[in-house]
Formats: sequence, structure tokens, C-alpha cells
Amino acid sequence: MTEIRTVLTGLDLLPPATGDEFDLATERAVRAFQQSRGLSVDGRVGAETWRALDAARWRLGARTLYHAVPEPLTGEDVRSLQERLLEMGYDVGHADAVYGVRTARAVAQFQREVGLKPDGSCGPHTMGALRRLGRKVVGGRPQWLRESDAIRQSGPTLVGRTVVIDPGHGGTDPGVVVPDGPLRWSEADLVHDLASRLEGRLAAAGVRVQLTRGPTPATCLPDTDRAQLANSLGADVFISLHTDGHANPEADGVATYHYGTDNGVTSATGERLAGLVQREIVARTGLRDCRTHAKAWDLLRLTRMPAVRVEVGYLTSPQDRNRLVDPRFRDKVVEAIVAAVQRMFFPIERDVPTGSIDVSELRAVVAAGAVMD
Repeated sequence: MTEIRTVLTGLDLLPPATGDEFDLATERAVRAFQQSRGLSVDGRVGAETWRALDAARWRLGARTLYHAVPEPLTGEDVRSLQERLLEMGYDVGHADAVYGVRTARAVAQFQREVGLKPDGSCGPHTMGALRRLGRKVVGGRPQWLRESDAIRQSGPTLVGRTVVIDPGHGGTDPGVVVPDGPLRWSEADLVHDLASRLEGRLAAAGVRVQLTRGPTPATCLPDTDRAQLANSLGADVFISLHTDGHANPEADGVATYHYGTDNGVTSATGERLAGLVQREIVARTGLRDCRTHAKAWDLLRLTRMPAVRVEVGYLTSPQDRNRLVDPRFRDKVVEAIVAAVQRMFFPIERDVPTGSIDVSELRAVVAAGAVMD
């Protein structure tokens, strides 16, 4: 508790105080911190919030940063450096607060261009050069251009791509649970059914599909491990499926999340995929549009491909729940996601109107190709 208060005080979110109680002021400070870091705002210090608090101890310039093996350096200072490099046009991928190979290469490139020894570490001399220089690229989004070009060069077809589908929760964590008369609906069960249906539709379109869990895992896989699995498979797309819940049964609708920070740094392709998924689901199901949002959750921060988390309705809403428990409705959701994934790989100038893709035609194209072979 003392460590939590110390970090929050250092961030000017909590005044210096004696005592070691998690009082109302501390809860408000935790909520403010979570909001600023793009985390779930619940006022509780769970594992993900604690990791973010621990990382927030470090300010850029307070220590020398370098690529450490096997445990890379992590912290708020690493994220600040990555965001600075992204502003200047260097390719660090996500600003994920992890000083990995890609960040070290970007630092080395910067060092080479300003006449420093290109060793990939960020010490006093490199920090001095960063402070002296302004943006390298003005009037554009270099990361957006890089990611868009990579998508364009990969072609529009889905055949041969790898998609990781992540049914949220599972094992000892059922997620949102709602009793409904003699029935009991759980988020973990419903999203696994959605994931299985999505797996079948994507596989029929020629996609290699991997689920992060089965229907009844013994334990709940941490989000960091789910992200690591997607990275190890070299996935082209990562889709995490959830349902939402709220104390107010009037809360309803669908929302989609992509990686982004409070400083405006975002995964450009993740943001585009989130928008496509959101619009397709709203158009095909009639769920309330709760829009797309940037978050810095581990699941989105640590994945190295376009990644989204979809909250497909509120299980606590009688209206949404009646839809979610209907297999035909879940099929509509799946078709919407498949259409969005297909549109993701269309060049922007060749995109099609929302709701216009017939998913059955994607299967027919793959079947026709198999017959010709």
C-alpha cells in the first residue's frame, strides 16, 4: 500500500500523507491514473494496474536504457522514448513500454544520423540529442504510412493468413455471469461459442485460425500470455471477444477497442480494424453503437499485429442478452467480423460499403480455387 501511495504522490495524483490506508482519496487517485493510462477505470489495483504503476516510477533520462536479454527493460521512460521516436518518424512499432530489438534499432538509427555511436542504448548523450531536435517528419503519420504500406503489399486475399481469436476469460474466471430464470449465462461460454463460429467461417475462407483457449480450460490464461501466443504464431490479426456488464440494466451496445495512449500514439492498423469491426457489427445486428476507443491494456499493447477487443453487447442488459443467447444472432456477429477482416486487407481506395460483403462468397471463392487445383 505504501508503494502505491508513493507512486501516486510522485505523479502528483495524491498529496503527501501519513498512514497506510486505501482511502477514498487513494481510490480517486488510482482511477485518475487508470484513466490517464488507458486502463479499465475501476479504482482497484489489480495486476495490470500495478504493472503500470510500477512502470510509472521511471522518467525518461533517469536511467540508461538498453536492450537487455532475456528480460527487457520496461517502464514509462521506455514508452516516452518510443513515443518521441515515433513523432520523429522512426519505426519502433507499438509504444509498448518494452525496450526490445525494434526500439534498440530505432535508437541506433537515430544515433547514426546525429553522429553518435550507434549502440542502440539511450544514455545522456542520446538524450541530449533528442532534446535538441524537433520532429523529423511533419504533416503526416509515418507509422500509419508504414503499417498501411505493409497491408497493401500483402495483398487483399484472406487465403493463407493467420488469425488468432481470443475468447475472453475462461477457467476459473467466467467473466460476467447473469442468472436468467432456471438458466445461467456466462460471458466465458458465450464468447467461446462466438470464437468457435468465427473460427469455422474464417477457416472456410482459407484462413489459418488459432484460438487462445478451449471451452473448459483449467485456468484462465493471463492477457500477457495471450499476446505472446499471437506474437509467436506471427499472426496477421488478433481478435479478442468479450461481452460487457454493468450494474444498470439499461446499459447496452457494442464497443471495440484498439491500442492507443493518452498522448495520441496509436496502432494505425489496429484503429482501422476496430472501426471496421464496429461499423460492420452495428450495421448487421442493430446493436447500439458505443463507438471505438483507444486503450493501453496489455492485450492490445503487447501484440505486434492489428489487434482489437470487441465487447459484443451487455450480458446484463435484458435486450442484449436476448440477442446474444440466440445462435442466429451470434452468426450475424461472426459474419460482421469476417467482413471486417476482409476489408482490413482491401486498399483504402478499393474499400466497399459497410454491410455489402457476402461472407458466403468468400467461401465460394476458396472452394472454386480448390476445385481448379
